[in-house]
Amino acid sequence: MIINTLDRVYNLDLLTSSSKNECSAAVGFKWMLNQGLMDHPKEILEYFTKRGVYVIFFLRRNMLRRLVSILANSFDKQAKLLNGVHVSHVHSQEEALTLARYKPTIDVTSLEADLGKMETTATKALEYYNSTRHIVVYYEDLIRNPYKLIQVEDFLKLSRMRLKSGQVKIHKGPLSEHIKNWDDVNRTLSGTTYERFLRADY
Repeated sequence: MIINTLDRVYNLDLLTSSSKNECSAAVGFKWMLNQGLMDHPKEILEYFTKRGVYVIFFLRRNMLRRLVSILANSFDKQAKLLNGVHVSHVHSQEEALTLARYKPTIDVTSLEADLGKMETTATKALEYYNSTRHIVVYYEDLIRNPYKLIQVEDFLKLSRMRLKSGQVKIHKGPLSEHIKNWDDVNRTLSGTTYERFLRADY
């Protein structure tokens, strides 16, 4: 199934008229680490190498923020807060505020282990696919420094363009405003290797 999906993506230029009309400079897709990418690294690496795929690792430095996003997204799949429709990304401040009203309660009994597992998964992904043509881009760096997009364009050997996203950030400001049991989380991580995640990083 994975190979068939990859073929559909990377044969796109051959199957459509986009390339003939110079409409597509590059094709690709977002592949989350928990969607099979880590289960078959040998076969996927062979495919990437054979097809000359360029890999962009888009990671977060702050795994606690990532956990908040995951929990909020999981909640909205059931609650469907925006007019009965689940969305992962929003395009207006009003929509962002609606979704941000939900504050997840984080299980502090497994919090350190959960954060450690997230970091380990990201590290393993970089190890598995280290031999590919790749670049690492951190979410926080991109927010702080739009020049990172130019680095991505150069990596993909694309002409430089003025890029702009229509997406609006949902969880703005300090994490204390987005976690229901913030005091418990703060107490659990204080003095640990993950204490740095408690601070606002952008």
